[in-house]
Amino acid sequence: MNLHLSIGPLVSLIAGILILVMPRLLNFIVAIYLIIIGLIGLFGAGTIHL
Repeated sequence: MNLHLSIGPLVSLIAGILILVMPRLLNFIVAIYLIIIGLIGLFGAGTIHL
């Protein structure tokens, strides 16, 4: 059995939940999200195979 997880959508889901729970932290959450997505793109670690 193969499980294919993609990190980008998982980070987006977590960021969206945090924005709903704590809307005052929107700027920080968006900044952290963009940094994480940028690092994933640079280092090519976009998927995890379990």
